[in-house]
This record gives sequence, C-alpha cells and structure tokens, in this order.
Amino acid sequence: MAFYNGKTLPERYQGGAFIGMHGSWNRSKMVGYKVAFVPFASGKPAGPIEDILTGFIADESKSEAYGRPVGVTVAPDGALLVADDSGGKVWRVSAKK
Repeated sequence: MAFYNGKTLPERYQGGAFIGMHGSWNRSKMVGYKVAFVPFASGKPAGPIEDILTGFIADESKSEAYGRPVGVTVAPDGALLVADDSGGKVWRVSAKK
C-alpha cells in the first residue's frame, strides 16, 4: 500500500491510498489480482474502493493469471510503480499529458 503524494496523477488521487491486491489462488473464484485506490480526507478513508489497474486474470476456469501485483510505491517523478511478483515485472502507471 502507498499513499499518493506525487504530482503526475490527477489531483483526486492526492493523499489517497493505492493498494496492491496480490490475489488468492486457492478460492473457488479468483479474488484480487489488481491495484485499487481508496480516497482519504483528514487521515481517514473518504469514499469507496476503486479498481485502478486490472486485467491480470488470464483464465479463471484454470486459475491462471498474467501477474500478481503485490507492492506499490510512488516514483520520484510521481508515477505509480507496481511490482508483479509472478510476472517478474514492475509496471509504471502515469497520466496522459
């Protein structure tokens, strides 16, 4: 989880939390496998959870995933970095200028 303090993403993300949801392989329905966002105000959650980065589930019937986002952090340039521990990648998320 990382609180956003960068300037690259839209202002509505300021002070909110990005959450890496690693996913659960041992459930009847695959859960997680995404990055979500929770807005904060005055140090407390201030709105519903919102999916930000999805598409990691390849084939739910076979419990296959393209990746499993686990760690999130904010890069010095304000982009969101997402570590994918099964895909062996770091995803960089930034806003279109």
